[in-house]
Amino acid sequence: MKPISFLLILSLLFSCKSPDARRPESVQSGSFYKISAERNIKLNKKEHALIQNIIDNNPEKEYIASKSGFWYFYHTKVEQDTITAQFGDIINFKYSVKDLNENTIYSEDEIRTQNYVMDKEELFTGLREGLKLMKPGEVVTFLFPSQKAYGYYGDTNRIGTNIPLICKVTLNTITQNQ
Repeated sequence: MKPISFLLILSLLFSCKSPDARRPESVQSGSFYKISAERNIKLNKKEHALIQNIIDNNPEKEYIASKSGFWYFYHTKVEQDTITAQFGDIINFKYSVKDLNENTIYSEDEIRTQNYVMDKEELFTGLREGLKLMKPGEVVTFLFPSQKAYGYYGDTNRIGTNIPLICKVTLNTITQNQ
C-alpha cells in the first residue's frame, strides 16, 4: 500500500503545475491604427472631392470653408452686428438634411422647429459648429463631410455609415443665457 500511496502523492505533486502564459504567434504593434488611419484618409479625400465637385458646379454660390472642415453658403445673410450663439444660449432653428445627390433624408416638416441649448444637448458636430456661425434671421446651407455629420455609426435610422450631408438651416432666434 505504501508504494501506491507514494506514487499517488508523487503524481499529484507533478500534475499541479501552473499553466504557461500563451504567447501571440506574431506581434503587429499599431497595425490596426495604421490601417484605420489610412482608410480614414482615403475616405476624407473622396468626400472632399465630392464636395469640391458640388462647389465647382455651383459658381453662383459663394462657398466659405470653415476652420473646422466643412463648407457653407448664405441664402440670407444678416450684415448688422447681432449676437451669435454662445455656451448655454437657447437656439430656435429649423433645418433639412439631404445627401450629396440632393436626395432628401429628413425634410424641415419632418424634423420641425427645434430648440437647442448650445453645447449642453446632443447635436451632431457639424451642425453645432455651424449654428455658432449664424445670426438670427440667417439661412445657410452647410456641406458636411461624414466625420462632421454622423460618421461611422450614422443615425441608426436613415443616415448610414460615412454619409456626407447637406443641411439647410434657418436660425430663428437666440435667447442668451443670463
